[in-house]
Amino acid sequence: HRSYVIHSCDLFYLKMASKVLNLSVVTQAEIKQTASIIFLHGSGDTGHGIREWVGAVLGKELSFPHIKILYPTAPRQGYTPMNGMLSTVWFDRSITPPGRQRSLACPNGPAEDIWTMTDDKMRGQPQIGILANRGFSMGGCMAFHLGYRSRKDIRGVFALSAFLNKNSVVYQNLASAPQASLPALIQFHGDQDQLVLPPWGKDTFQELRSAGVSGHYHTFPDLHHEMNRKEIKMLKDWILKHLPEL
Repeated sequence: HRSYVIHSCDLFYLKMASKVLNLSVVTQAEIKQTASIIFLHGSGDTGHGIREWVGAVLGKELSFPHIKILYPTAPRQGYTPMNGMLSTVWFDRSITPPGRQRSLACPNGPAEDIWTMTDDKMRGQPQIGILANRGFSMGGCMAFHLGYRSRKDIRGVFALSAFLNKNSVVYQNLASAPQASLPALIQFHGDQDQLVLPPWGKDTFQELRSAGVSGHYHTFPDLHHEMNRKEIKMLKDWILKHLPEL
């Protein structure tokens, strides 16, 4: 199996979600699927919502003849940044800057739920892609954990406006269990992002590079905490490079 992932981490984790909800799937049934991508949304969004957003930015549905795209939805749970109101989030978190993390709890529960929901959809495929997006700080965080902690068959990680805490267990895992081959990484970040500050994303990339991850970091001028068409087109090219038709 070969695999890919996208995205960013927020602040620090307090609780973990219990069950992943419905799954939105993009597939071209007339052509045999030889790869899959898991696209994770951000806090408060849904699988259907991120699917529509990517399509609106691109001007058409994001699709590939040989790749199945899976958009799972996080469960609803109390979310601390919203004063405990229910929201579709992969895990709860505090509102502490990434360099001042005090908790090392990990989103293992949601990760296992994601695999439980998506494994049967990807069974028998020689390539797997995992991406996380517009969970710009949460879907991406899950992607980092999925790509560099929970699975050995992931081949790449893509992150939009993403970051990990400075004391993240992802770094600890990479340091304690070095691997000969790690998933490739590509990160995009807008230089006007006021929610996930650009230095947070760049620091994450540099930490991962220091841990042995190979990849590229791209900054987009005048882009806030959002996606643009150039990003998605670059993403498509990157996916096709790493998940070609067999």
